[in-house]
Amino acid sequence: MDPHTFRLLSVSVAATLLAACGGGGSSGSAPLSSAPSAQNGNVSMLISDASSEDWATIGVKVLSIALVPQGGGSNVTVYTAPSTVPMVNLAELDQIAEILGNSSVPVGTYTAAVLTLSANSGDVLLTVAANPETGFAEAAGTTIPSDRIQVQHAQGTAPNLTVPVNVDFVSPLVVSAGQNNALDLEFDLGHPAFLVGHVPPGVGNTLWAVNFNGPLRHHPLRDLPRLVLRHLYGDVASVAADNSAITVTKEFPTVPVVSPETAIATTQSLQILADSANGTIFYDVDAKTRTVIKDFSAESTLTGKSVRIAARYQEDGTLVATRIWASSQFNNVWLSPEGHVLHVDTTNNIVTVANESGRGVDLTIDANTQFFFREPQNPSADATSIATGTAFLTNHDLVRGFKVHASVLDPLAVPLVAQSIDIETAVYTGKISAPDTTGFTLTRIFGMAQDDYVYTLSYIADATANGMDAGGNAITGFKWWNFAYPTQVTSGADAIASFVSATDGSVNLGGSMGTVPSRGASFVTWNDPANPNGWAARATILTPSTLPLGLVATGLANDAFTMTVIGGTTAATVDVSAAAGSATLVYQVDCTGGIVTVSPIDITTSSGLAALTSGLSVGAPVKVYGVPQANGTLKAYVLTYFTGQAPAQ
Repeated sequence: MDPHTFRLLSVSVAATLLAACGGGGSSGSAPLSSAPSAQNGNVSMLISDASSEDWATIGVKVLSIALVPQGGGSNVTVYTAPSTVPMVNLAELDQIAEILGNSSVPVGTYTAAVLTLSANSGDVLLTVAANPETGFAEAAGTTIPSDRIQVQHAQGTAPNLTVPVNVDFVSPLVVSAGQNNALDLEFDLGHPAFLVGHVPPGVGNTLWAVNFNGPLRHHPLRDLPRLVLRHLYGDVASVAADNSAITVTKEFPTVPVVSPETAIATTQSLQILADSANGTIFYDVDAKTRTVIKDFSAESTLTGKSVRIAARYQEDGTLVATRIWASSQFNNVWLSPEGHVLHVDTTNNIVTVANESGRGVDLTIDANTQFFFREPQNPSADATSIATGTAFLTNHDLVRGFKVHASVLDPLAVPLVAQSIDIETAVYTGKISAPDTTGFTLTRIFGMAQDDYVYTLSYIADATANGMDAGGNAITGFKWWNFAYPTQVTSGADAIASFVSATDGSVNLGGSMGTVPSRGASFVTWNDPANPNGWAARATILTPSTLPLGLVATGLANDAFTMTVIGGTTAATVDVSAAAGSATLVYQVDCTGGIVTVSPIDITTSSGLAALTSGLSVGAPVKVYGVPQANGTLKAYVLTYFTGQAPAQ
């Protein structure tokens, strides 16, 4: 796993709870689906995650999502997969959301959700990226055989194995007619207990334990119009009589990819408005034309065609198209590279994008290539390119790790020439240095030196809108939080000063290991008043620094222990918290007879703390993920200790 990047899957249930859909926004009105009764609300099911440098595909099958009513009663199912269950590639959902469908939900209060995933052999697909981080356990482009993938906590018998994942909400979800709500369940793909690679001595091949229970958590989503949606696919079922909207039957691409790519049909229907104020950019892929439309009056032949749509939510829950690609064949709208940027070659003006098959696709950037940065909360900006031509590639304004969806002039051309590049997520990651009241520097080193960057970010302006806090109050200016505590956001007048204090520490392990610095992932925005025509940091997540596999030097006492690592000459002091609400997340990983078992240990209980104390005996192998403190210790966010067959170094 990449120790320096941050990855989350969120299962977002965005409740557009309306007594009657319609109104609002700049683009007229139309229902997202059929209008709910006064006792129901429309609920849109979405899933998302964040970047994965090492994986091109982390494929899962979501069977159902259900809400748990407060006070008892039957769970309310809000999503059921079609008979052919689509595999969703989490690696393509980098802080963006995939719409699964819509459901009408009874008004009421819900306190938890149950997500059910398929757990049979082959229901989880892992394909290594085209250029994983140096030292990654698998070769580039490798598809992991199913017999080396072990899904934890499966129930039932094959071929009907499932994993139910229960998630308690931080605060209840109140569904009431005529009000917008959103539910965000984050599955932390960077969590050390999500994908556990274990190499038993003498075996050679890595066993991958997939743990769906534990890393999934509730993270409130309070500002629906800011949600960036993944390009959605579908067939156009009809055009509205007034030409304001189209109705699309939702489809999923086939994963693993086939050639030509085919669609998996669903019964979910979505209504998509044209942007009547700013215009929707419409690409006819077959005719190779580009027009800007404010309604669908000129698209009389659109019914029955395959479409790919970049859409955004309005406050009332309706969907508005920013860009639409249409073709008579599904493969033509799909055949546009989507994935994370692998390389940016400023000498030859080539951007390489990783696709779902673990292969890098080279895109030539010419003078006409347009770059867009997704800002759904700002419709005019969302519809306007931020740059055109090759100059945008200089100065590290597009770097490895950005999540993009490109479109090409001709999908059969050699080389492929990019017509447009949608930047869906712009995140700079790496070692944090020189933090002060005006900004900070991020340094990122990759396996290939051409991808390295040193980038200095300023904070966004104090007056820039930046989402909402836990109380639903608007946030302005920079904000930050710790990786393990996503609901504890620091914002307001003291945010920058506290960020500087939190990132000014380091841990020195000596030897070839040297200093363990603070690290982070910074989400940036374009053309903020703090940095016109450039990037500025709107939010930063402090991500744990990962120590190599180590050995316990002195056992747990007074909430701390020490450990040594290969290449280090100084034992590191690791602080462990057993306080409820901020306790270190502890996992026992046992490998016995070739079977890997991942078990969470609750150290807020006396039995859990005793198990950890026993597990941290002198010489025991241990893995720590933490943030360096100003006093030279490492604050452990996640700690894994190993039993049974020890992992190979």
